[in-house]
Amino acid sequence: MKIVLSFDSFKGNLSAREVCEIVHDGIRSVRPDVEIRILPMADGGEGTAEALMSALGGEWIPLNVTGPLPSMKVDAGYVWLPEENVAVVEMAVASGLPLLKPDERNPMVATTYGTGELIKAAAEKGAQKILLTVGGSATVDGGVGAAEALGWVFPAIGKMVPPENLSLPEIDVLCDVTNPLCGPNGSAHVYGPQKGASPEMVEMLDGRLSALADAVKEQLGKDIADLPGAGAAGGLAFGALAFMDGRLVPGIDAVMEVCGLADVLVGADWVLTGEGRFDSQSVQGKVVDGVAWLATRAGVKTGVIAGCVLLGEAEWRAAGVSTVETLQPEGMSTEESIRCSRELLFKAAAAFARDL
Repeated sequence: MKIVLSFDSFKGNLSAREVCEIVHDGIRSVRPDVEIRILPMADGGEGTAEALMSALGGEWIPLNVTGPLPSMKVDAGYVWLPEENVAVVEMAVASGLPLLKPDERNPMVATTYGTGELIKAAAEKGAQKILLTVGGSATVDGGVGAAEALGWVFPAIGKMVPPENLSLPEIDVLCDVTNPLCGPNGSAHVYGPQKGASPEMVEMLDGRLSALADAVKEQLGKDIADLPGAGAAGGLAFGALAFMDGRLVPGIDAVMEVCGLADVLVGADWVLTGEGRFDSQSVQGKVVDGVAWLATRAGVKTGVIAGCVLLGEAEWRAAGVSTVETLQPEGMSTEESIRCSRELLFKAAAAFARDL
């Protein structure tokens, strides 16, 4: 029997690699005869660079860059995948919300400049493709900061001057949201408050993004503000399309392709996947959804082990999942299940193995 382990991280608790290794040990404790392949997974948000580096044996290239605030410097970097000549730039390591204390959050001044510095460094290293992951941002700058790091000049609102010699490889923007740039479902209104924006700030930020979209349409001929996902990461996705000729791709699809999950599933009986919270979003373009879809095509059964399960059986079966285990049994608090997650994960994996 062959089992593939392809988990997302249990965010804030265990990395995707750690989850896979604990499940591996749990299965082995019951079924030492089973062939197990580990392929950590991510959907394009935080943790994607680590998952890809872990799965493919890449290299972390450290770089000191501008942080989320213009006056900050942070130790960041990007992942280099030498066999593929691909760089993975995770915007959260340079421009992410966790880099700021709560009283430092200010999307009126927060910038993606540091992310642009990472993109520039990866291009100069010779990347043939850059995977730009856009989750967890502290910014609502429409990607202007990143563009400035690449040589674009914005002398006034609605004006933009492109760099004379900008040479970038293909850039895939790994996105797992569908928000447009502006409006009630746009970047400022939906995500601005969690980044420190007051209601007044939200309106000003949305106005800035709208003016930027108009300028891009008028001067660059790109009418892209309403594209699903353009509002991701404070509009960094929009900026990547406008100023870097990037393209939006579903994060999980890109990660599965780069990791070669389809090849690993050949000959497998089961794939186990999961995340901290298995809910309706999990089956709408997240890791579980992508893995289950690919497994179904390959004739492989899918099992899910998750921190907590908020989907009914009819819902997860409709998504192609055959069995589900939770780390939070009835009567246990979320805090306790997180505190005991390693032990509970091991036991859940062992229980799955016993039922084979």
